[in-house]
Amino acid sequence: MKLASLFSGGKDSTYAIHLAQKQGHEVKCLLSIFTKSDESHLLHHPNIQWTKLQAESMQIPQLTINSTSDETGDELSILENLLKIAKEKYRIEGIVHGGIKSNFQREKFEKACSKNGLTVVAPLWNLEPEKYMNDLLDENFIFIMITVSSNGLDDSWLGKTIGHSEIIILKKLSDKFGFNLNFEGGEAETFVVDCPLFSNSIKINQAEKKWDGYRGRFEIVDAELNYNA
Repeated sequence: MKLASLFSGGKDSTYAIHLAQKQGHEVKCLLSIFTKSDESHLLHHPNIQWTKLQAESMQIPQLTINSTSDETGDELSILENLLKIAKEKYRIEGIVHGGIKSNFQREKFEKACSKNGLTVVAPLWNLEPEKYMNDLLDENFIFIMITVSSNGLDDSWLGKTIGHSEIIILKKLSDKFGFNLNFEGGEAETFVVDCPLFSNSIKINQAEKKWDGYRGRFEIVDAELNYNA
C-alpha cells in the first residue's frame, strides 16, 4: 500500500515507517505540521523544523504546513487538507502513524483519513513499552530526549542519547513516578539522529537547554547531515 507518514522526527513516527516498510508498504511522503506552540494535544512541536534533515537522509519527500492554532479542530482541518494534497500528488492510499495507546489521537486521525478515503496503519499499536524501547535499540535506532515534563525526569535527561542502561533507569523511574515508559502521554519527546532508514546520521552542532524547574526542552539551534561518518 502507498502511504504517507505523519512525521514528527521522534522515535515513534520514525519507527512506524521502519515497520511499515518491513510489512511491505511503500512510504511515498512525510507529512509534518508545524504547530503554533507546544500546547497542541494532537501534534509534536519541539525541533520539528529539523525533520527536513531526516527527510533528506531517508530520501522521502516531505510536505509541511504551518498551523496558526492549537485548537484540535483547526489542526484536524489542516491535516485533512494536507492529506488531500498528498493523495493528489503521491497517490497515497493511507497513512502510517506512530500511535501506541492514545485512542484520542487514533480517532482523530481515522476521522481525517475517512474524509479522504484513506486507510490508517498503526504498526506500534499496543506494543509493550519496555520491549518496544529495547526493540528500538536492537534495530539500531539512535535517539535523544528533547523534552521532559514529568515528575522523575529532570534536566539531566535533556539531550541524552538513550541506550539500554538508560532504559533500565527509566523503567525504575516510571514504576516510581507513574509515567509511561514509552512517553505515550507526552512525559518526554524524542528526536532520531540515526537509524537504518537514514543514509547519513544527523550531527547536532549547537543546542540550548531550557528548564523551568519542572519542564524542559533541548532546542536544536544548528544541525547538519553527517557525511563523514
